[in-house]
Amino acid sequence: MSTSKNTTPSIFESLIPIICLIIMLSASVYIYGDNSSYGGNQIALILCAGIASIIGIKNGFSWKEIETGIVKGISAAMGAILILLAVGAMIGTWIMSGLVPAMIYYGLNILSPSIFYFAACIICALSALSIGSSWTVAGTLGAALMGIAVGLGLSPEVTAGAVISGAYFGDKMSPLSDTTNLAPAVTETDLFTHIRHMIWTTGPSLLIALVIFLIMGINSGKSSNVEGLALIQNTISDNFNISLTLFIPLVVVFVMAFKKVPAFPTVLIGALIGGIFAVIFQPEVIQIFVGETPLSGALISIAGVWSALHSGFSIETGVEVVDSLLTRGGMSSMLNTVWLVITALTFGAVLETTKLLHVLVQALLSFVKSTGSLIITTIGTCIGINIVTADQYIAIVLPGRMFKSEFQKRNLHPKNLSRTLEDSATMTSPLVPWNTCGAFMSASLGIATLSYLPFCFFNLVNPIIAIVYAIMNFKIEKI
Repeated sequence: MSTSKNTTPSIFESLIPIICLIIMLSASVYIYGDNSSYGGNQIALILCAGIASIIGIKNGFSWKEIETGIVKGISAAMGAILILLAVGAMIGTWIMSGLVPAMIYYGLNILSPSIFYFAACIICALSALSIGSSWTVAGTLGAALMGIAVGLGLSPEVTAGAVISGAYFGDKMSPLSDTTNLAPAVTETDLFTHIRHMIWTTGPSLLIALVIFLIMGINSGKSSNVEGLALIQNTISDNFNISLTLFIPLVVVFVMAFKKVPAFPTVLIGALIGGIFAVIFQPEVIQIFVGETPLSGALISIAGVWSALHSGFSIETGVEVVDSLLTRGGMSSMLNTVWLVITALTFGAVLETTKLLHVLVQALLSFVKSTGSLIITTIGTCIGINIVTADQYIAIVLPGRMFKSEFQKRNLHPKNLSRTLEDSATMTSPLVPWNTCGAFMSASLGIATLSYLPFCFFNLVNPIIAIVYAIMNFKIEKI
């Protein structure tokens, strides 16, 4: 979109929006704490996008070019935004249908505190491996596991870390995953060659994470509070009709995901099936949820499901822990997250359109002197792009294109680059509060990104192992 009058920005100009963003986001977190993503971060991102736009206009880019870039950047994430809204709707109807309460009810019988974190990670890893979607797993099983953790008196933050660690292992290693297909496509290598090469960094990372989760569970000092668990289970069974039949919507969603039905229709259909199950199995729940109304008959059921889809489900059982677990969901619960995603993508799109991001990456390339430094630079670039563009796909595609020729010059097999992209871009995406992945995980699990970040051991260890391999030149294969 640029014309001949455009001038390349200097490295100083390219750093100005980044420095401003760091300062503003730090101020936002300091002032608002865990609530910084409820407006403070969004304002910071928009203001910094404005600063980047001014620099771009100064260098010859027109506002029309910048605006087109912003629209293009946001459009690329519309699929993710629709999934966010659909997951919110699904959580609402799955609680109303009794599915989430049933998962909590049975989970409290099966899982013990000492192995809970370990088991949560394994369950999410196997589920994501089978369907190729960390988002689907976090929005379904993850939400239920969070409830079970509260029932067992365990840390929600550590549980969120276990859920995300497992979900991202499965997502990363599944041939059904979009990122697992995208990375080898960008670098022009075979899918299964890429997956086999990832085992060397991904396998040890998961083992380390599992050991840590097991130790944390054993050392948690928690034992099953029989009275507390009984209170939660009795409250659930008193307010919902609990049976294994309620798990059918979950099975349908997993089958559709396994069959590679696109995520948005899969989740939306799951939400609608949840609504149907609510009408069939929980008519009393719907009646209480709707409250006094001039409506009658089927209209009450329609109104209840409709409200759960857009505003989520709420319940007053008299038991605070149960009420907090089961009062959530609805498309409206995701609107703040959508706001965060749009502002973050706006900032990233302006940086890319005005060539500020390109200048920063080229500056990094000047420091590359060896194979090890090339891989480490690629990792750092992917993490940086995850932060400034808020999109893991951009963090895979952009560095993949920019570093591909350098890997070729050094006769490095393209599977090294594809693995590096996943070890960094895919792994760190849920650790950035304003990244689409971080925002989704926070909204789905009900835990602030910076609160669960220290416990995403798999996501934290994986890039470190990749860096160690690069320094040692271990499993870095040439053509």
